Amino acid sequence: MKIGCIQMNMRFGKVEENYAHAEALIREAAAQGAEVIVLPEMWNSGYALEQLDELADVQGERTQELLQQLSQELSVHIVGGSVSTKQQDGFYNTMYTYNNAGEKVGEYSKVHLFRLMDEHLHLQAGSDMNRFQLGDIEAAGVICYDIRFPEWLRAHALAGAKVLFVSAQWPTPRIDHWKTLLQARAIENQCFIIAVNRIANKKQNFNGQSMIIEPWGDILWTGNDEEELAVVDIDLSVVDEIRTRIPVYDDRRPNLYDGVVVTK
Repeated sequence: MKIGCIQMNMRFGKVEENYAHAEALIREAAAQGAEVIVLPEMWNSGYALEQLDELADVQGERTQELLQQLSQELSVHIVGGSVSTKQQDGFYNTMYTYNNAGEKVGEYSKVHLFRLMDEHLHLQAGSDMNRFQLGDIEAAGVICYDIRFPEWLRAHALAGAKVLFVSAQWPTPRIDHWKTLLQARAIENQCFIIAVNRIANKKQNFNGQSMIIEPWGDILWTGNDEEELAVVDIDLSVVDEIRTRIPVYDDRRPNLYDGVVVTK
């Protein structure tokens, strides 16, 4: 399956420009043969958290309409990164996923809020898993800081996901953590990781390094430090092969894990 990774730069607080730019890049990825197209985190507004009342997508309606239209028109699956949304009880960081028939198959609000960027002061945390199916692919999606919580990604893998999509705005100073964590999540869950980060100018401190990692931990593609669109073909049969070779799922002992009491 051909995966289109959109390592996009978005304009801080410039919603109209960001929607137009995202649409153009989705169309370009489809023209290059991508079957699944993946966007980064908070691409509609950037991290303009103090302006969410005027910038966030109300009920996510604009984003959903755009992704529904493009997925159906172009016959592509779209893992829509995430956007800032305004709901009745507050603001959320939300990922929408559409299959190539234009059907919404996933909706997820970021569960783990990143305190170092004051997300917890401006956003509400989600509480639901995000597993979905794209054609014959069992997949799941998470957002940025989520990858620091291995039990959260393992829960999706245990529920059947063979591909884990990650959308992010991961900063340059901790980019080595990004790379190491993503490889670890791929190896321990024996699944593909499709991780799309944003880029920005040096002052804003985002340098891309999006990645596609196979279940053995080998890196199939890494983005550079500029805006980039890459279409990469992955072989999903590798997942079952590796899970058979090292049967970690069969060798788990969850009765021991569930009984562990963690104290500070």
